[in-house]
Amino acid sequence: MTRTHNRLLSLAGLAIAIGLGAPACDRGESSSDSASARLPGPLNLPANRNGQVPALLSETGIFTDLQTLTPHPALLAYDINVSFWSDGADKKRWIWVPPGRSIRFSPTGEWEFPAGTVLIKHFDMPTDLSRPEVKRRLETRIVITEAGGEVFGIAYKWRDDGRDADYIVRSLREEIPVQAPDGVQSRKWYFPHAHDCLQCHISLAGGVLGVSTRQLNCDFPTPDGRLQNQLLTWGERGLLKPRPRPEALSTYPRLAAAHDSSRSLEDRARSYLDVNCGYCHRPDGAPGEFDARYETPLSKQNLVNGPVLIDLDLDHARTIAPRDPSRSLILQRIDTLKRTKMPPLARESIDAEGVALLREWIESLQP
Repeated sequence: MTRTHNRLLSLAGLAIAIGLGAPACDRGESSSDSASARLPGPLNLPANRNGQVPALLSETGIFTDLQTLTPHPALLAYDINVSFWSDGADKKRWIWVPPGRSIRFSPTGEWEFPAGTVLIKHFDMPTDLSRPEVKRRLETRIVITEAGGEVFGIAYKWRDDGRDADYIVRSLREEIPVQAPDGVQSRKWYFPHAHDCLQCHISLAGGVLGVSTRQLNCDFPTPDGRLQNQLLTWGERGLLKPRPRPEALSTYPRLAAAHDSSRSLEDRARSYLDVNCGYCHRPDGAPGEFDARYETPLSKQNLVNGPVLIDLDLDHARTIAPRDPSRSLILQRIDTLKRTKMPPLARESIDAEGVALLREWIESLQP
């Protein structure tokens, strides 16, 4: 490892450390009036990062039945085109927007969310590879927007019996046993605390991640059972203003899933990079010479043959080296669990499907 490499890694670690700060949502952190501020409406959640956080998930009112994971009727379930890699966990998502408020819709880029918007993501881990329906409840994360577009996070760790979940006071890792054909495997899972959320949910990316036109431009069941494009559903419910036009849906961007053979290999690879890298790697974002956002044309992303800041001692390393995965820094940092891994937080395993997708795309590029 070169001296320059060590120095750059140290600087990156310092930047992360500075961004951590003190946990913002610890119970009893503040005795000011703002600490007692609660969101209006049916959910028992703090309106700002200094507010009191319920000790149990059951106290938040998010689910009317924890056993069946039935959400409060005011919540709207949704899904996205491409999910961030979360160590193989399954996810469910819901959103709540304060009555009378709406999200500022934009066909491209990031949306603007009104203060008090609540986004919930629930994680289950399959624990028997021969029976996908057998899962363990891991955690439920909540992101709440504040005035000015800032966000803060709350996370709850489910108990082993699955009857309730406890507010995560400090981050921790846990081994999750998974039954495989050749025996029991052990998977690691990282449970984040509030300060971890702010490392990814940065204001530069809009604070809220994964809720945009390119992600929601797909069909999903409506509350009354119809299959409809989510942008239209959200528009009908008054969540989006201006309201998306049905005739314009085909012109809006849409991320491509890794297994979507109807989309090009390039679209699928760049969609993967958008979701897993683009929230940080964009203009004025994390150190790096490239822009991972899908909506930036490939010719302007500085990805293919792009220069690198850290070469990992690879000969003529590039961000993406056409037909040469071994010199492609993005692939090398996604395909590792060493301290040079990317993303650096809450990733305890390698996304084999994502690595295979990027490798195939790199090998298809003209030198």
